[in-house]
Amino acid sequence: MPKYIFVTGGVVSSLGKGLAAASIGCLLEARGLRVSMMKFDPYINVDPGTMSPFQHGECFVTDDGAETDLDLGHYERFTNVKLSKANNWTTGRIYLSVIEKERRGDYLGKTIQVIPHITDEIKAAVRAVAEKDAADVVIVEIGGTVGDIESLPFLEAIRQMGNEEEQGGALFVHLTLVPFIAAAGELKTKPTQHSVRDLREIGIQVDVLLCRSERPLPRDLRAKIALFCNVREQAVIAALDVATIYEVPLAFHEQGLDELIVERLKLGELLSSQPRADLARWRELVATVREPSRGEVTIGIVGKYVELEDSYKSLREALTHGGVANNLRVNVSWIESEDLKDERDDERFLRDCDAILVPGGFGRRGIAGMIRAIEFARRTGTPFFGICLGMQTAVIEFARHVCNLNGADSTEFEATPEHPVIFKLRDLVGIEELGGTMRLGAWECLLAEDSLAREIYDGAESISERHRHRYEFNPEYREALESCGMVISGASRDNRFAEIIELPRDVHPWFLACQFHPEYKSKPLNAHPIFKSFVRAAHDHRLRDEASTDEREVMNDDLKKPDSSLITHHSSL
Repeated sequence: MPKYIFVTGGVVSSLGKGLAAASIGCLLEARGLRVSMMKFDPYINVDPGTMSPFQHGECFVTDDGAETDLDLGHYERFTNVKLSKANNWTTGRIYLSVIEKERRGDYLGKTIQVIPHITDEIKAAVRAVAEKDAADVVIVEIGGTVGDIESLPFLEAIRQMGNEEEQGGALFVHLTLVPFIAAAGELKTKPTQHSVRDLREIGIQVDVLLCRSERPLPRDLRAKIALFCNVREQAVIAALDVATIYEVPLAFHEQGLDELIVERLKLGELLSSQPRADLARWRELVATVREPSRGEVTIGIVGKYVELEDSYKSLREALTHGGVANNLRVNVSWIESEDLKDERDDERFLRDCDAILVPGGFGRRGIAGMIRAIEFARRTGTPFFGICLGMQTAVIEFARHVCNLNGADSTEFEATPEHPVIFKLRDLVGIEELGGTMRLGAWECLLAEDSLAREIYDGAESISERHRHRYEFNPEYREALESCGMVISGASRDNRFAEIIELPRDVHPWFLACQFHPEYKSKPLNAHPIFKSFVRAAHDHRLRDEASTDEREVMNDDLKKPDSSLITHHSSL
């Protein structure tokens, strides 16, 4: 029978429940257990696909095309789980499912209520994932904060599951905050006590407390928390701020969290072949992130949601993975695309970047700045990588400035452009609904021979990558752009969709853009090949720049030296 770990949060939001849940999954996998993970979000949206990145952060996409919470990205990066639509549920989707059943008459005239119908739907979703994934342990994160009215049905459902499972079948982990009050000069436990009390009032007794704090928790403070929250002292785990998120599993392991979970869930009989966690590769990863041996690079991300870094969470982590694969530290320069208005801005923001990346997005705002950044990268030979909207703007830039197609644009930005090099997906013509109507999920892409793309993918003829877009390259302009030097190096099997564009390497050292989102499949121990190659190209560009700078300095020094023949001539005089 599968065991269940329910992760909740208290006091304030954004404490890192997703990272905590992912880290627990990482530790249990390191002990040889089969893990699956789920996220319940309390908002009424059916999914986050139509939500602003400024409000919700990144929208993560799974292979089956589900638009999900960004925490599912953490789950896939920290573990080997393969997630799907079944692993992320919202209040809106739960209620929609129940209402559809009611309309069909599935409830045979019963009055539909939160208890039992909504809570039963939640429990059924959890048990369906446990069965589908044949997991030893299912880790379920409840979004929001204890005390929120929106979360109550989910908390009630997991309370019921805690009672329904046999003893040792379920574990409740609560992430809370222990703030340091500077004026008093001490850490305060009262918020944690109140948060645990709120859970008790619902009927949930916490088994493990993860205490977020910017300072270490003294032994006496941990004892106090254990006493007032009715947990064992060894179950009070400090969750301190760390230099990199990949340190979190190691920090938990050093405090015995995985051993505690194995004991409480009676998992020992499943660990006969691997009684201890094998974290050797994870330790090597953290050591490389902390102190890479080959130096560093700076990559400029020119986007439209850079005010909230969570908008590009998977992208930022994929760059870190690419750095680890090359033993380099990747520094990111976040550049608001609207700030690029003229050549002076280009020089000021882009000159010191070793590479430039334009990520995905929607809407017209900031497009002019993205196009300026792409033109700068193309003209200066700076490595360039475009993703989704980044590919579409790269096509527009090339059409305008290389092919002289004045007025080239996307129908997303201009209803009737003179040259619609990017237009709405042909399958979506006439469809105005936004939710779930894009080209989503994993699609096959065939790679052209002798291309940079095929080289990056180690000679593979076919790849599969995840998509999330509503607009596409207009094939009517393929011949015109190819005649000017653009290479379409990746396309769908039916040749209907252009998936990857690039410039020949005798024209530009590294210029590539793709319609899909490779960042979704990158992992810290297995960097995505495009990011691995892109970071390496950034480092090569940095070395070339440093070499040319040294040459210029030598030439300047030579010019400053007096001519020896003149010295001889003057001495003879």
